Amino acid sequence: MSLIKEIKIKGTLIALGGGDDDCLLRLIHSEYCEAGSYVEVITTAATEPEESGQAYKEAFRDLGLRHVHYMHIDENNEADTEENLERIRRANVIFFTGGDQRRIADFLRGTQVLQIMRERYITDNIVISGTSAGATAMSDRMIYEGYGSYSLEKGRTKTSTALSFIHNVYIDTHFTERGRFGRLAIAVAKWPEYIGIGLGEATGVVIKEGNYLEVFGYGVVTILDGSKIEYTNLEDVDFGSPVAVENLVMHILVEGHRFCLTEREFQRIGERVGK
Repeated sequence: MSLIKEIKIKGTLIALGGGDDDCLLRLIHSEYCEAGSYVEVITTAATEPEESGQAYKEAFRDLGLRHVHYMHIDENNEADTEENLERIRRANVIFFTGGDQRRIADFLRGTQVLQIMRERYITDNIVISGTSAGATAMSDRMIYEGYGSYSLEKGRTKTSTALSFIHNVYIDTHFTERGRFGRLAIAVAKWPEYIGIGLGEATGVVIKEGNYLEVFGYGVVTILDGSKIEYTNLEDVDFGSPVAVENLVMHILVEGHRFCLTEREFQRIGERVGK
């Protein structure tokens, strides 16, 4: 399984499933920041980027962080300006807002800004964080479409490439609240080397060393593991037909539990790997 495990990753990913993000902001502040830390909020996904950026700037500053800025990258705002590159090189925390994950991927893929983020995630003690769309876009592939029971029909769930901070996982958000089990299950059935991570609202995961996934927040995290799938009819049925999958493994985690991505192992915090 390719999770860049040959190199010890120094950075930390923090992904929230949307909804109330106070728990995420408090976690970033209490565990990963000092008063002088630099926070960059990326508002590319947002429909109202100025309003969103200002709101997060004020929220972080209310927690005592002095150096908080927001950056909007889109068709009218170039990514690779000297100012943006310098700010990304300096940042201790990078935070992606919610909105439309396709915008994040479309406007950051192939940029120097993204390349610096990826390099720093591996070599520096940086935090890459995000909520909703900002969490969904963290992996090398992301789900961007698939609704309710229709997502269990062939072709209804759509995926595309994303930011590639981590590989071979799908991160889906608003998971329990919006009935997204079907689309994550189909994505994993189609790509069984991927692990599905479904985040409920006000609930998230901290991923350390690109492997150790620990839960925080008030709800549940659903893990779908396709490594033991013995049969699926995905390749045999027509578009719009229901899909069968045999032996898709599911775990449900809450705070105090973790999942090891490389070992595909459910754990209580404090248990050793390979128990």
